Amino acid sequence: MKQIFSKILSFLLALFVLFSTFSFTVEKHYCGDFLVDVSFTGETDACGMSVDKTTTTIKASCCKDEIHKVEGQTQLQVNKVDKITFEKEQFLTAFVISYRDLFITNKSNKYFYSNFSPPDLHQDYQVLYQSFLI
Repeated sequence: MKQIFSKILSFLLALFVLFSTFSFTVEKHYCGDFLVDVSFTGETDACGMSVDKTTTTIKASCCKDEIHKVEGQTQLQVNKVDKITFEKEQFLTAFVISYRDLFITNKSNKYFYSNFSPPDLHQDYQVLYQSFLI
C-alpha cells in the first residue's frame, strides 16, 4: 500500500511541475455583451459583424476581442545547501530524533487483570431499570 501511495504521489508531483512550466493563451470574442467564441489554440472566429475598412463612414465596431495570457515558469529554481551551520545541524538532529520517536511502539509485557473474573450478579440490572444501550 505504501508503494502504491508513493507512486501516485510522485506522479502527481511530476504533473504539477509539468503544468507549472506550461503557458497558454485564451482568446475570447464578444459581440456586444455576449460571448460568441472562445479559443485555446488559435484565433477566435468572427461573428460576421465586423466593419469593412473600405466604407467611407467611420463606425464603431460592436465586437471586441480579449486575450488572456497565462505565462508559466521559464526556469525552475534549484536550491543547493552550500554550508551547514551549527544552527542547521542542531535543528536537523532534533528533527530526526523527534521524528524517529514517533514510530516507536511501546510493548508492555504486564497484563493486569489477566485472572480477573467479573462478580456474579443476582439480578439483571438492565432489565430491572430498563436501561439499554442502542
